[in-house]
Amino acid sequence: MDDVFKALADPTRRELLDELFREDGQTLTALESRLPMTRFGVMKHLRVLEEAGLVVTRRRGREKLHFLNPVPIRLVHDRWVSKYAEPWAATLSGLKQDLEKEDRTMEKVFEIYIKTTPERLWEAITDPELRARYTFGVGVHSDWTEGSAYSGEVPREGDPLVINRGENLEVDPPHRLVQSFEAMWSEDVRAEGTSRVTWEITQVEDSCLLSVTHDQLREGANGQLYGGWPMVLSGLKTLLETGEDLTTPGSLMYSGQAETWGS
Repeated sequence: MDDVFKALADPTRRELLDELFREDGQTLTALESRLPMTRFGVMKHLRVLEEAGLVVTRRRGREKLHFLNPVPIRLVHDRWVSKYAEPWAATLSGLKQDLEKEDRTMEKVFEIYIKTTPERLWEAITDPELRARYTFGVGVHSDWTEGSAYSGEVPREGDPLVINRGENLEVDPPHRLVQSFEAMWSEDVRAEGTSRVTWEITQVEDSCLLSVTHDQLREGANGQLYGGWPMVLSGLKTLLETGEDLTTPGSLMYSGQAETWGS
């Protein structure tokens, strides 16, 4: 957490984050053109942001793209801010997009380190009772085979309330899960159609690096589609490392009384 505060203390690095907030997935050349400093200077600041986990990179052919990762900021909020703040709808990764670019797609990348095993992390992603404890009370039901359907459901009298649904496109436990994603919780998000979510688990000594990529999103898509990921991943980390649930504003949106899950 010290690395996050150190990275955010510098105004140039905050400006770089602002640029990625405005337009995610930029190259070094694009970022350099927006700042009054040398290419080497921009590279040094980006390296600090990467080491703090605030920026993640992905290769696209010969280009290296930089993405804002708001998860560490979400963790700061959960630990120090939310206990004092009034409830508010947090969508840290929401972006204003040019409506004239609706034919383009965009992607959002989120990363977090969790002290757990790949098997336990996979279980927390695919077990409906565990999943409900960090995804706003929504349990995800599926047989988790490639090509099968899944649905995010909230129990209620009669038929369950379906919050999201899709198809499991790739299933490789406990390493990789690729799913189509269709949001169902409101007419606005339902109108956005189908996007894609990729979960990737990499073991790093006694911890796991979890990377979640939400792509095939319409340029300018409703921020509700991806704005909840920082809180979801923060809740997942809290659950696996402490056995406790987050109770920050919005985290229990659909929750009933959760059963205790021991470590």
